Amino acid sequence: MSKWLGWLLLAVSLQASTQGLFRGFVPDDNGTNLDATASTLAAPAAPSFVGTTITIASWGGAYTSSQIEAYHKPYTAKTGIKINSVEWDGSLGGIRSQVKSGDIKWDVIDVEGNEADVGCQEGLLERIDPDVLPPGADGRPAAKDFLPGTVLPCAIGTIIYSNVIAYDKGTVGSHGPKTLDDFFDLNKFPGKRALKKDPSVALEWALMADGVNPSDVYKALGTSAGVDRALNKLNSIKGSIVWWTAGAQPPQLLASGQVVMAHSWHGRIVDSNARAKTNFDIIWDGQVQNVDYFAILKGGKNTAASLEFVRFATSTQPLSDQSKYIPYSPVRVSSLYAIPDSNPNKAWLPTFPRLGRSLVSNTKFWIENGNAINKRFELWLRQ
Repeated sequence: MSKWLGWLLLAVSLQASTQGLFRGFVPDDNGTNLDATASTLAAPAAPSFVGTTITIASWGGAYTSSQIEAYHKPYTAKTGIKINSVEWDGSLGGIRSQVKSGDIKWDVIDVEGNEADVGCQEGLLERIDPDVLPPGADGRPAAKDFLPGTVLPCAIGTIIYSNVIAYDKGTVGSHGPKTLDDFFDLNKFPGKRALKKDPSVALEWALMADGVNPSDVYKALGTSAGVDRALNKLNSIKGSIVWWTAGAQPPQLLASGQVVMAHSWHGRIVDSNARAKTNFDIIWDGQVQNVDYFAILKGGKNTAASLEFVRFATSTQPLSDQSKYIPYSPVRVSSLYAIPDSNPNKAWLPTFPRLGRSLVSNTKFWIENGNAINKRFELWLRQ
């Protein structure tokens, strides 16, 4: 086992067990998932989907492009099923409207853990029997091949990505920002900062920059005083924040010179450097890692074809292939092994060992506390 892969498996296992953020993947002695229920989707026998088109909603930009190359095109070539790609903002409001009205326009969504869990609890998403997932290419059972917490009752994990801070070396020069603290230092690095308009990540960063150890962030954020502390830290730069809502915006804001630093999903920065020949650099200190999942809307007319797509896309080779197009880590061990050393994105995978502080986003925390914190955050925005 390579050093970086061994580090990844150890780190993910430790963080999953200590933070309790990964849910729904509790294999028993037979390798099955104890959260599975009789109402879960099972793979149909000898499915035939001639003439079928499914619609997949994802985050757009380089990320969706990577999915089209690694998942959509090979799946269409294999099955004849056509795929229509649309972009969404991750909000469950539109999903609720579709499911409750019965007018379901999207079949599969790319979703984060918090929304996947809430959507499952509200009956907006189909439950997926983990036993339908194919084994790894090396024969490893799926229950042992997926990293801890990446198989949820209503969603199957695909990739791990990092929230990072980026800057334009051509604008800032050779003495650019190096740490998370620099993002909050307007004297040292004056100018606008881009930040996603969401309390998740922003509040974790604020606490870390205010001296809270990463291991204590969610303990602090679980108190009213901790939320106050995070918002007070954000107050120090509030007048210099440019809020973004779409993943394509941070590279655009940096390239246009509108901001000196930007919160971004790290793959968007690497992709911009490769495709647009930008000169962006990444600050890995303070990175917050997240898992993305595929989920199927409840009651759609293409449920069986959607399940077949999820089974295909989360198999060994497609997950491994996606890293050729964007530097996100696949969630299957066999997929990690399948990434060749010749892949230039391998060194940019977020799970590669790096110096500095890091944190895995605690999905369980945000499920339990997200509504209350969101209200506090929205009130703070209006002040």
